[in-house]
Amino acid sequence: MAQPFPLPEPMRRALEEARASAAADEVPIGAVVVKDRVVIATGQNRNRRDKDPTAHAEIVAMRAAAKILGTDRLTGCDLWVTLEPCAMCAGAIAHARIDRLYYGALDPKGGGVEHGARVFAQAQCHHRPELFGGIGAEPAAALLRDFFAERRS
Repeated sequence: MAQPFPLPEPMRRALEEARASAAADEVPIGAVVVKDRVVIATGQNRNRRDKDPTAHAEIVAMRAAAKILGTDRLTGCDLWVTLEPCAMCAGAIAHARIDRLYYGALDPKGGGVEHGARVFAQAQCHHRPELFGGIGAEPAAALLRDFFAERRS
């Protein structure tokens, strides 16, 4: 039987952030910002902890990266996230000028990249990152399934 390819390090780190998010009773989504092949910032969902509806993992990671780099433009940076970003996060990714977006599980209900608003496909979107979906999709989806199944039982 063939062995699956190992996950890239940034997606492994994003999954760690997602697990930490679940341990804090937040929806298990994690994100990391990479510049020059080095993780410079991480994020996990913090909506409940911070009482902030915008504290999605992607936003948390991009805010941290912007502070570290001392700029609002994250050009030259890649964002790795465990779930297809929502429309709000996709808009922030465009404003931040992220070069490449890597994401795991698809989100047919709330996604804003391949589903829903399809933010990067809109004529009004002023910056479009390169997109790479489905990386680490199964472990990311399993985290979400288990998290919500536990709450329903």
